[in-house]
Amino acid sequence: MLLLKGFCMGASDVIPGVSGGTMAFITGIYEELISAISSFDLHFLRLLLSFRIRDALSHVNFTFLAWLGGGILLAIFSLARVLSWLLQNEPVLIWSFFFGLIVASVYTVSRQLANWRPPLVLWAIVGAFFTYFLVGLVPAETPYAPWFLFISGAIAICAMILPGISGAFILVLMGKYLYVLDAVKDRDLFTVLLVAAGAGFGLAGFSRLLKWFFKRYHDSMIAVLTGFMLGSLRKVWPWKLRLQEAADDHGLLAGSVERNVLPSGWDMELVTALALALIGMGLVLWLSLSAEKKAGPES
Repeated sequence: MLLLKGFCMGASDVIPGVSGGTMAFITGIYEELISAISSFDLHFLRLLLSFRIRDALSHVNFTFLAWLGGGILLAIFSLARVLSWLLQNEPVLIWSFFFGLIVASVYTVSRQLANWRPPLVLWAIVGAFFTYFLVGLVPAETPYAPWFLFISGAIAICAMILPGISGAFILVLMGKYLYVLDAVKDRDLFTVLLVAAGAGFGLAGFSRLLKWFFKRYHDSMIAVLTGFMLGSLRKVWPWKLRLQEAADDHGLLAGSVERNVLPSGWDMELVTALALALIGMGLVLWLSLSAEKKAGPES
């Protein structure tokens, strides 16, 4: 199950506009994931240097992270080519499926708070407006130097573990999404390892910050993250009108300016898109119901 959940996270992380953090929230492992990542601390390092390998691995919940990480890597390397083709050839269908996923996610995550007090509603609105503005930004043209690829990985991973904010989309904004995706497809290990090193650096620090916020402001964090997912619906709306696009110095699409539009009319594509959105919604609701049954009434 952890491998499958990791696979879902990895598949989401490849799509610019969908967050792997959203999948972690849907599958009920988000706070455990943040806690496990933030446990890579000085105590872990001391255990490792003392050759107490078993204690070190236990300290960081290694079994959990290994299965989850294996699923994420499996999805990234197996689906990068497929999802790249779908985004270019069937964008409406793939965005429809993820739109359904996120709509249902907003509902299921919001149910974690039994009492939506006015301050929590305000935090959700702030989160929604922040993400709505962020996903509307125009991608920038940026350098391909190793130091910038490292920074890109560090910033993208911070977004990747936040529900509603896509790490892949942050790479789009930084003008590095297709470059990194091509590096994965072409097995360019230098670029992949450089971005991965940056991601590891960013993850080590940001996970501790998230853990601190969850410990002290749990309900407010849930409200903000719910808002993040709500605002991200602007990016995953399936029907778009492309107004402008630009290529970078490497001939790759640096990004485009798009406007959300309504579908032109009833046709087979619209019916298929609605069906995929409903399948996405149903999948999330089923996962949520299964998690509640497993947790029991005390949860």
